[in-house]
Amino acid sequence: MQQKFQKYQIADFKSGQPEVLKCNIKQEGIYTIKYSSQSSSGEYIDQARRRYQVNRIAHWDRVSDQKEKPRQAARFYHRLIQHYYKFLVPKGLRVLEIGCGHGDLLAALKPSYGIGLDFSRQMIRCAAKKHPDLNFVVADAHDFEIKQKFDVIILSDLVNDLWDLQGVLENLAAVSHPKTRLVVNFYNNLWRIPLSVVKRLGLGANLLEQILFSPHDIFNLLQLAGFEVISHRPCILWPINFPLLVKLANRYLVYFPPFKWFALTNIVVSRPQPVFAISESSDLPSVSVIIPARNESGNIENIFKRLPALGSKTELIFVEGHSDDSTYETIDQVATDFPQTKCKLLRQTGKGKGNAVRLGFKEAEGEVLMILDADMTVPPEDLQRFYEAIVSRKGEFINGVRLVYPLENQAMRFLNILGNKFFSLAFGWLLGQPIKDTLCGTKVLWKADYNLIAHNREYFGEFDPFGDFDLLFGAARLNLKIAELPIRYRSRTYGVTNIDRWRHGWLLLRMVLFAAKRIKFI
Repeated sequence: MQQKFQKYQIADFKSGQPEVLKCNIKQEGIYTIKYSSQSSSGEYIDQARRRYQVNRIAHWDRVSDQKEKPRQAARFYHRLIQHYYKFLVPKGLRVLEIGCGHGDLLAALKPSYGIGLDFSRQMIRCAAKKHPDLNFVVADAHDFEIKQKFDVIILSDLVNDLWDLQGVLENLAAVSHPKTRLVVNFYNNLWRIPLSVVKRLGLGANLLEQILFSPHDIFNLLQLAGFEVISHRPCILWPINFPLLVKLANRYLVYFPPFKWFALTNIVVSRPQPVFAISESSDLPSVSVIIPARNESGNIENIFKRLPALGSKTELIFVEGHSDDSTYETIDQVATDFPQTKCKLLRQTGKGKGNAVRLGFKEAEGEVLMILDADMTVPPEDLQRFYEAIVSRKGEFINGVRLVYPLENQAMRFLNILGNKFFSLAFGWLLGQPIKDTLCGTKVLWKADYNLIAHNREYFGEFDPFGDFDLLFGAARLNLKIAELPIRYRSRTYGVTNIDRWRHGWLLLRMVLFAAKRIKFI
């Protein structure tokens, strides 16, 4: 194996004396690391922290041999953890795992480039032999320097064992880019006694004293360290392999109170808090506005008149969907009256708004993709706010919300309002992020993110005639930050709605059940 790392200065201790590890990188994939008696900031680390680190290094060196022949309970627990992480982390990304042990979790994720870091040299030697296609580094989580950026950073069963969790999280900024996802899982406070019993019985949980955090503690420390929480999932109610009980407890019961309060572990996904500034208008991302249009000929001219110029360049993409009126001809004619507006006119080949949106996205050239319903119940002028929200990185998927401000007279019927509120609660629970309005037609995302959603579409299939849920499910699957933007929903001034409340309501209910199986009850 060729040398793949630059020389890193790692602060750690072995009996309080500087030491140089003599590891052959070509044979074992282990990089030589220079130890120092000073921290990276030049200040001496206090003796308590030194003793804490030395004791844990010695402990995990001893545990390494035992991990090759784990007890049944421990083996099954780690298999469950891998199952959840494989759902959360798509294949083919650049992944860094801190506290990687033998590297089995990192290998299960099939990264395009993976680095495992652990302070136990015995763990790393074993990991390098088991997974020669990955890269492993002997280093302490508190003091390491890797001059690379990663798409995903993993701290699995590590935070409960750290001396200074906030310090470790703050150091991760150096290996993160704006779209990095930090995935952390940690033990539940309520499992302190059961874990002690399991340890005494020799069934697993070979741990030193653990610092047991509540989810609120972790959320707070992430915020202090510059990370924003995206989602939180309680996992593993029953960690022992009893087939029927395992499926009932870990796939279903763990997501409902009071059972979820007793989950063994919690998984939290977060991202670096957004920092964004543009000095020149030429740097602004370009925009494509996709407008599905069926029987909307009376609204077309107003769309051209009222749509604001967005970013460095704005293009309109109309997708006409088998109208009974003159919608297609009207778009074609009005486009010639506004030559300064870049416009594409497509004729839909399939059926449903979802098909029209996918066709428009495929033809779009802009860096930011927007959906605007041709009925103009969402005013075109509001797209400026959506643009500012996504460019400022306040969210990576901006979802319009019609249910905050009072609705204009007859803009939405009462039963439709009740249905929207029910489905919003249901989908918010399923996706792990608050979703107040699932069916608002205006949604905005980056084209690069849409391409990833489309690439992973086979996980859900093309089941959604509306297009809204295809995007929401895909965004949640990629752990995108969903931000909601309230708008004032207006009454139609032309035409009638294409929504059939009863037929489409039944379809939405089926989609809730489908999403539960593919997203929640995995």
